[in-house]
Amino acid sequence: MKKSEFLQGIRHGIPICLGYFSVSAAFGITAVRSGLPLWTAVLISLTNVTSAGQFAGVNLMVAGGSMIEIAMTTLIINIRYFLMSLSVSQKVESKMSMKKRLGIAYGITDEIFAVSMQQPRKLTASYMAGLILMPVVGWTLGTFVGGAATQLMPQKLSSAMGIALYGMFIAIIIPPAREQKSVLFTVILAIAASVAFSSLPVLKHLSGGWAIILITILVSGIAAWLFPRNEEENAG
Repeated sequence: MKKSEFLQGIRHGIPICLGYFSVSAAFGITAVRSGLPLWTAVLISLTNVTSAGQFAGVNLMVAGGSMIEIAMTTLIINIRYFLMSLSVSQKVESKMSMKKRLGIAYGITDEIFAVSMQQPRKLTASYMAGLILMPVVGWTLGTFVGGAATQLMPQKLSSAMGIALYGMFIAIIIPPAREQKSVLFTVILAIAASVAFSSLPVLKHLSGGWAIILITILVSGIAAWLFPRNEEENAG
């Protein structure tokens, strides 16, 4: 392992680590308050490193969802990582072994993908190890701290921390929604579909997991059909 490249990956991963800590703390609080043991919440974070997927999975576990429902929901929510991993695989060193490639695939998240793809040179195993290590530490440690602190903080405060994930997603979608009609349309359509599935008599009896699956497929399919190319290409 090249020490200089590993340390560079560490430096690039520190900001991601800090950002992950607060959100994963909210996950730890949510998981422990839902009845999961602290060690289970920490193990979920260590082995998954996915925000929306973990929140959805825990909610389905607590609600008694079936294994198929949990697996399908997690797959739909995290399916973007297939494309990210494929893109990263084209940028890593050609001589990299399969074990190292699989290790990198484990650590691919939206932020790690964005940072790694901005690098001007081929990605080495040493650099990716450092880049992945810090976010994983932040995500796992945050879950532990949040779960452990659940018993110490007031009920109102622990409940309020549960909205951290939603705040993060709002911060992510608002800027592009203001600039691109396709994103704004997709967000509005997703909100409308969620309201329909939670209020209409025919749809509200559907379990949460299957509702997420159907809404995701329906909304993404309609958006892909209406906006086959991004708006910048259309403008050109």
